[in-house]
Amino acid sequence: MNHSCCHQRAPQPTANNGGDAPTPAPPQRSWLRRARGEAGWVLPATLLALLPKCPLCLAAYVALATGVSLSGASAHLVLRTLTVLSAGTLALCVARRVVRSRPSKHLFHLLRRQTQP
Repeated sequence: MNHSCCHQRAPQPTANNGGDAPTPAPPQRSWLRRARGEAGWVLPATLLALLPKCPLCLAAYVALATGVSLSGASAHLVLRTLTVLSAGTLALCVARRVVRSRPSKHLFHLLRRQTQP
């Protein structure tokens, strides 16, 4: 029975120079990709920390910044929407981090194969 997995890579041909060749290092992530990944954590957390707790304060801040006035009811709706979106984004970041930190299925299959007779 063939136990190959679709996630396994085919062995790469290497030149035999009589010694063990060092394995190449994994490619480094670019600084832009790392910054974008960290911004996913920083921006919603900062928004939650700086968001006023009073809807009328939010209406006043919006009026000062943009010149557009908000009613109390609409400011309340905007405040709750921003809170839910920020908390949801943080929850998504946490879920992604948890999923990435779990061992892969490939590793699970290898361990299971080793324990079976």
